[in-house]
Amino acid sequence: MAKIEKIAAKKKPPLEIFPEDTVHLPVLLGIRPGVYLGVFYALILLTIFFLLFLYPGLSKPGSVLVLRSEPLGAAVRVDGVYRGTTPCEIFISQGNHPIDMTLPGFSEYHRDLEIQGRLLGSLFFPRKEHLAGTLEEIRPGAALRAGAGDYAAWSFTGEPTASYQIPQSLSEGAYRSGPGARDLPAYEIMDKVLRSASRFTSTRAGLRDLIRAKYILDNGGLAPSPLSLLRSLEDIGAYLAETPGSGIWLEGILPGEMASILKKHPWYTKQAQHAGALSPGTRFEGPALGGPLNLESLRFREIPSGTLVPGGGIFPWEVPIEAFHIAETEVSLASWEAFLEAQPAWGAENTPTLIEQGLVTEDYLLSLDHPASERPGSSSVPGVSWYAAEAYCQWLTGLLPPAWAAYEVRLPSEEEWEYAAWAAQEVGLTDMIGGHWEWCRDPYVPFPFLSADKETGEEIGSPERVLRGGAWVNQGDSVDPGTRASLPPVFCSVFVSFRPVLAPKSGIPLKELSYE
Repeated sequence: MAKIEKIAAKKKPPLEIFPEDTVHLPVLLGIRPGVYLGVFYALILLTIFFLLFLYPGLSKPGSVLVLRSEPLGAAVRVDGVYRGTTPCEIFISQGNHPIDMTLPGFSEYHRDLEIQGRLLGSLFFPRKEHLAGTLEEIRPGAALRAGAGDYAAWSFTGEPTASYQIPQSLSEGAYRSGPGARDLPAYEIMDKVLRSASRFTSTRAGLRDLIRAKYILDNGGLAPSPLSLLRSLEDIGAYLAETPGSGIWLEGILPGEMASILKKHPWYTKQAQHAGALSPGTRFEGPALGGPLNLESLRFREIPSGTLVPGGGIFPWEVPIEAFHIAETEVSLASWEAFLEAQPAWGAENTPTLIEQGLVTEDYLLSLDHPASERPGSSSVPGVSWYAAEAYCQWLTGLLPPAWAAYEVRLPSEEEWEYAAWAAQEVGLTDMIGGHWEWCRDPYVPFPFLSADKETGEEIGSPERVLRGGAWVNQGDSVDPGTRASLPPVFCSVFVSFRPVLAPKSGIPLKELSYE
């Protein structure tokens, strides 16, 4: 009881309000506080309502345009300005606007839209308009070709990791080809594209993209059916069976356990035995048709027709070679100076302009630091890009006499270069090994032995061009006529030069060439 009394005694006394603590609002213009406070609060609410529900529609009238294209991934431009990629939602101001959707390999989709606006609640409930467009391929296989070109470029980056991924460019191109890809004429074209793309398949990620592209192509971008899956498997099996070296190719890509299973298959064993029976080298079969030819400080030696077994690869195979002439040496400084005199735009003083045009790099025509006496091929011209070498060949073609009108000067194909290199001493060629790396005409592909349509392969291209021969700095390295290398065509190096060939423009037999 005493404890309760003590607690009660500690309680605070009740709050007393004194007159001086009371707030009295004044009367304004004869208006009582209760009235003008109500008006004030109402104005605040009206201002908030105006700012949230009316002002956005007044200050920024327009609609959200919901865009979709078939196929997806088209670039969207509004008033000529890029705004996104389909599918997407874009806010467009009120008024008339040109809308364009573009996709490489497809015709452009264009619409002029009169965009309306919404006054009430546009911040929370914007007005929406929908636009769906179908883009038509410019020609069959255009989308797949574009995807294959990107696929080839990404193949040089190696196997992706958890932190580094690559796009599925090839299968994306197959999807964009649409249902029309199943039509026979278009399908045959796209099948050639896939075969060409397979020569760049050097990683497991690339192999997955290649197989996925095949399935999508066979289904025209639609969901696969059991019959279409069976057809795809049959086609894949037929391609592997008819393509020399495909087993060796797959063995290098598949995971270890699957590669071990593959190596036990009789089909693989047969291919490996065939590869072991071939030795790299040249076999001349055609007759000698004439002696050396002289042209602008260059001496061209005849190379008869025959058969080449390429070296340096994982699978040797036989390649028929037509007769041609090849320069005895790399392009001489004297001949290059004659070219520059006729084509001054390629002079070293114009290097900044050539760099801007994407034709050379900063090392264009730079001299080696080593004295000429210390390196082979000292009279040749190093530091030349592939584009510059091509320009030289076009210039020299223009100097051919009328009797040689059916012929051209060009860079050698990869097979032509190696064919001549194996017999360099026999035919009198110098510095084919250990002078400079020499540009070849062909786009570089990792697996050239896989069968592919030549024209389709050139359309797909490659980010790099073939180099052969090794440079003088590679002495001591295991460089032989079969050693392959590559660089981007714009690249210039003091270790790179070239030697041209003289060959028919379109399969004309060499015997028709006049030696007068």
